Amino acid sequence: MNNIIVLSAIVMLVLLFMKVPVYISVLGGALVYFAANPSVNSIVFAQQAIGGVEKVSLLAIPFFVCAGIFMNYTGVTSRIMDFCEVVTGRMNGGLAQVNILLSTLMGGLSGSNIADAAMEAKMLVPEMEKKGFSKEFSTVITATSSMITPLIPPGIAMILYACIANVSVGKLFVSGIGVGTILCVSMMVLTAFISKKRGYKKLREEKATPAEFGGALKKAFLPLCLPIIIIGGIRLGIFTATEAGSVAIIYSVFLGLLYRSLKRDACFAGLKETVTTTASIMLIVSAASVYSWILTKEQIPQALTTWMVGNISNKYVFLIFCNIFLLIVGMFIEGNASMIILVPLLHPIAAAYGINEIQFAMMYIFNNAVGALSPPMGTLMFVTCGITKCKTADFIKEAVPYYILLVFDLILFTFFPPFTTFLVNLIY
Repeated sequence: MNNIIVLSAIVMLVLLFMKVPVYISVLGGALVYFAANPSVNSIVFAQQAIGGVEKVSLLAIPFFVCAGIFMNYTGVTSRIMDFCEVVTGRMNGGLAQVNILLSTLMGGLSGSNIADAAMEAKMLVPEMEKKGFSKEFSTVITATSSMITPLIPPGIAMILYACIANVSVGKLFVSGIGVGTILCVSMMVLTAFISKKRGYKKLREEKATPAEFGGALKKAFLPLCLPIIIIGGIRLGIFTATEAGSVAIIYSVFLGLLYRSLKRDACFAGLKETVTTTASIMLIVSAASVYSWILTKEQIPQALTTWMVGNISNKYVFLIFCNIFLLIVGMFIEGNASMIILVPLLHPIAAAYGINEIQFAMMYIFNNAVGALSPPMGTLMFVTCGITKCKTADFIKEAVPYYILLVFDLILFTFFPPFTTFLVNLIY
């Protein structure tokens, strides 16, 4: 029976390496298992594929996707970018700092790192090049800063993890604020150092006046309130995480009407984009649910837990092993797919070692984010390079200091729990 599982996994990985769509690759591996194992009723395949997307908590995904898309159509991005320019204007790096801060603030609105990377690659990279930044550096900053998006609430990755591992979405959202802020600050510090060394200019020499700061904040204030509304509403019990998604849609429509920027055509285009984006996510969830059932039936999680607990006595060794394993997996497999397959395996093991569930969740999500930036199949790298026409080899060379920074941040989140749990303990 183990041979069938191995064959199934090989087929899935080969299809992924051939760049076959993720959901087809996972379903292909599952089909091999059912075809080679006639004792298992094939009806289970359809039942798991359908049942995997019927969880009520998954409703939060289309809601938050729709809210983020509507926010982009209402001109919120330009308002937040103006605010970022005022805040970071005197920092070394100029537009590079704007890029990082914009990703952090937009993470609380869009929840999608790919959407964020594509938007900023189109908006900011041409402007950065005009200001004297190299194409490679501009592309790296755009891709790297987009990593922050899934860590800031309402990141789709946190919602998926919570559904799979039965963890509080609200607690993950709160933890994400701290993790995302640390990553943002560390990136800005490194960017300031590199920019000063290379002579990249500031946006302005003079300090922003209170009137300038107040004017920029006033324009961006209402959009920036969305994460506060979401977390505050969940924490106070006003609505659930799923209902928070619908609140976010209503709020984004309200802003569109207030700013008189959400036109009928844009509304229909946004709904269409929501459907296609949600469908792509749900197809992966459906396929991975089938494969997760196979792993559970064959008791792979239990066997893996027994082996690890029996052979790895120290939880820190386990965390090191997990980080190395997840970083390698993230280089080849799309984050949502790997999450649905691996979280049921690794989450119980982490619990057996007494590791805080929020700490492990944020460590896992951070690893996924790093994987999206890493060669050979990093989605953020390909999306940004595709838009800016930057060569992949040049991107990787330019990104080396940021890869080192990400490893350093990962060590902090892995071995120092307060970095991921302090805000959660404070609020909850």
